[in-house]
Amino acid sequence: MKISWIKYEKDNKDFRIAERLGMDVYRIETPEEVDNKMSELIKENYKTIVLSNEVAGFSEDIIKKYQNNKDINIIISPRRQV
Repeated sequence: MKISWIKYEKDNKDFRIAERLGMDVYRIETPEEVDNKMSELIKENYKTIVLSNEVAGFSEDIIKKYQNNKDINIIISPRRQV
């Protein structure tokens, strides 16, 4: 099972451990790109996609396309309390 993480490129806090472990963490230039990136990753057979809370709010496809899809797992990372 392939897992990926998506975060905003200016976000230097979320998914740092995953990045340091060499996992597939993708940075997007603008939060509006999140749906395009998710589609791209799904075409590459990623079955679990973890989104930072910051970019998840910009996705229309989370509910429209993937809410009832049992093959794709979309996980929204909770906002970090600082």
